[in-house]
Amino acid sequence: MPDTVPVTIEVEPDDAAALADPATRARLERLVRRTLRPTGGVDRLFAAMDALSDEARRRGLTDEILEAELAAYNTERRDQPPGA
Repeated sequence: MPDTVPVTIEVEPDDAAALADPATRARLERLVRRTLRPTGGVDRLFAAMDALSDEARRRGLTDEILEAELAAYNTERRDQPPGA
């Protein structure tokens, strides 16, 4: 990754061993970046949600349809046995 620097942190030996896996290390690096700079991700999430909302409305989704779907979903959930 360009413009990065290595940082040393202390972890338990088992955790350090898990970081030998490149996929695990990459996930942890992404998590650290998102933790240190959370606003960029949130802004992108809101932008994506706005775009999805605009597209849904363009295709005919109305507040009434959404409310009816949510009511049906809540009814189905209420009628299911716990753990189902």
